[in-house]
Amino acid sequence: MRSRYSAFAVGDEAYLLRSWHPTTRPPGADLDPGLRWVRLEILGTTEGSAFHTTGSVEFRAHYTQGGRTGSLHENSRFVRHDGAWVYLDGLTED
Repeated sequence: MRSRYSAFAVGDEAYLLRSWHPTTRPPGADLDPGLRWVRLEILGTTEGSAFHTTGSVEFRAHYTQGGRTGSLHENSRFVRHDGAWVYLDGLTED
């Protein structure tokens, strides 16, 4: 999760796509150059250890855009694919 947040923060689309499950991966990450990610809060996790094949992360990612602040609150699901943890999908909350 933290590596994907960092990739969003620096605009590393290639990493984002590599760390996305092939069944849910979009053609592109559609990064917004006017959006600046500034802080990540991990609110909770389930499973995701070396002994699991699935896991989830609830997080809030803070950003600025056009001088205004905002945040994204999501529950993300991750799965092991070819031995690596990859993002499967997520549900956003208000």
